[in-house]
Amino acid sequence: MSNATSADHLPPLPSYTLTPLPPIVPGLSDQLLALLLPIAAYWIVSIGFHILDVCDLGSQYRLHTPAEVLKRNHVTRYEVIKDVILQQIIQTVFGLVIGMLDPVEMTGSQSFEVAVWSRRIRAAQGFIPTGLSLGGVDAFGLGRNLEATHPIASGFFSGGQYPHLTQEVTGANGHSVTMPAFVSWEVWAAQLIYWLLIPALQFGVAIFIVDTWQYFLHRAMHMNQWLYTTLHSRHHRLYVPYAFGALYNHPVEGFVLDTLGTGVAYLATGMTTRQGMWFFTCSTIKTVDDHCGYAFPWDPLQYITSNNAAYHDVHHQSWGIKTNFSQPFSTFWDRILGTVWSGGDVLARYERSRIAAQKKVEEESESEGASTVNSAQIDRRRAAQQAAASQKQVQEDENYGGQRVIEEEQSEEREIRQRLSRSSRRKTGSFDPKSDGRFLGGLTGRMTNGLHSRSTAILHTNGRH
Repeated sequence: MSNATSADHLPPLPSYTLTPLPPIVPGLSDQLLALLLPIAAYWIVSIGFHILDVCDLGSQYRLHTPAEVLKRNHVTRYEVIKDVILQQIIQTVFGLVIGMLDPVEMTGSQSFEVAVWSRRIRAAQGFIPTGLSLGGVDAFGLGRNLEATHPIASGFFSGGQYPHLTQEVTGANGHSVTMPAFVSWEVWAAQLIYWLLIPALQFGVAIFIVDTWQYFLHRAMHMNQWLYTTLHSRHHRLYVPYAFGALYNHPVEGFVLDTLGTGVAYLATGMTTRQGMWFFTCSTIKTVDDHCGYAFPWDPLQYITSNNAAYHDVHHQSWGIKTNFSQPFSTFWDRILGTVWSGGDVLARYERSRIAAQKKVEEESESEGASTVNSAQIDRRRAAQQAAASQKQVQEDENYGGQRVIEEEQSEEREIRQRLSRSSRRKTGSFDPKSDGRFLGGLTGRMTNGLHSRSTAILHTNGRH
């Protein structure tokens, strides 16, 4: 392709030839690889967390005990795996159909695109003298003073005039023509924009689109009883989430919430197929990590934003089901619209669930006590309203929740409150400030208004519920 016509004062654009972009893996198209990588990442990361579960590794960072996984969930692992595979088949077929409509990706124009940005930077320098004059600075006079010793700075202050920088270009008639040339810093800045800033902006906008899409659809599925009972209640059979249950959904919900959401973000931001590989794979890993059931202090995905496994786990509990809707990256919609969990300390609630599950497994009522930590003032009225709304939705879901679940939890919570009260008076329990204080402090800081976890004891957060 021949270069574009150039104004006399701007460097010319280079010629380029487009050729099909060769695949990363020979014999496997990039479009197909972009569909397979998220699936591979899903199961690799999930299996890693499952190995931790089975081998009882890192148990001090677990949010729930194995007994809770066994007794509190209302779906078998086989059913979870079956539905996850079904959703992944649907998203793969949908991706293949969309991929058939995409043009073949070409390569060869990168130097041309960098030159376009270099010209934009050169053109933007034309506004420098005017801008400086508003502050009383004579940019042209400054440029003349610097011309002998600092010609590049002189050209910059003079509005992008670099008469000493030229290049010989062969014209269409075959004759050599002298044309302006780019300054090295202009090319460097253009490469930074083209290769880093624009992709970063695309990723940022895509994250915003996904978070917005998922928040409002997710919240709608909790506000509308038909949507909840027909579609979303399936995901909430997992009261104790685990990694490979992250995409356990009704097929319709999985398609609308996950497949379409990331697809819209990908198309709206104009990502390339290879950018899409990163975006889809990172989104998948983040979703798995949010359902992993662990709060590791060294997990970078749980530090990037406050939307982490502990934050999302509150949403899976019967008392928090109508809070913490945000996923998978940020929590800003929850905070803006007031749906973040505001009930403070979840110690008694989690301790109750742990002991109740253990009793079902071992048929014994004895359990390790736990001490409490002084906590901040909370809005008890708002917390009670959130818990009541969440429990109402569980009560209406007769297939997988209902009144029986609420009554059991209320009875068990009263028992745990009594146990915690006795434990506090005795000043005993399994929480050791010396050994667990560092982990507790870091964990509390990672989730404002509702973080929780357990070691051999339950770690807790701001205020009693």
